Amino acid sequence: MRKFWNWVRDSDEERTLYLNGVISEETWWGDEVTPKIFKDELLAGTGDITVWINSPGGDVFAAAQIYNMLMEYTGKVNVKIDGLAASAASVIAMAGGDVYMSPVSMLMIHNPSTIAIGDSEEMLRAKALLDEVKESIINAYELKTGLSRTKLSHLMDAESWMNANKAD
Repeated sequence: MRKFWNWVRDSDEERTLYLNGVISEETWWGDEVTPKIFKDELLAGTGDITVWINSPGGDVFAAAQIYNMLMEYTGKVNVKIDGLAASAASVIAMAGGDVYMSPVSMLMIHNPSTIAIGDSEEMLRAKALLDEVKESIINAYELKTGLSRTKLSHLMDAESWMNANKAD
């Protein structure tokens, strides 16, 4: 399995996690393994963590699991966006106690998407699922930013790209 992360131990008190590339870029059949392996590596050490993100996003459910793991981690978690934190990667970025962006980095949020095949009833179920996924993503954004759900929803509707000044 090709991992999209890499741990570096800086000292006994601090580790660095680099999230580079597509989140859970393996096939859907391998997605259920990726968060488990990530969790094993997260819990294999102690101390504060600095998470560097440069990712176009990927699987929102894998990102949700990683977000939750980082939120529950006992050490301090800081996030540094050094290139791009887009889509599902933006959700992971919200797990940082402090979130920093390089002056040349970008954050992008948008509505979730999927592929659906079937009749009109299946399309309605796909829409309902996407609506629920959007609400769950807004939960993370709202908790971190304090912005209203309506404002966040509009930003997602517009596929918003933000530099360090705009994201502040």
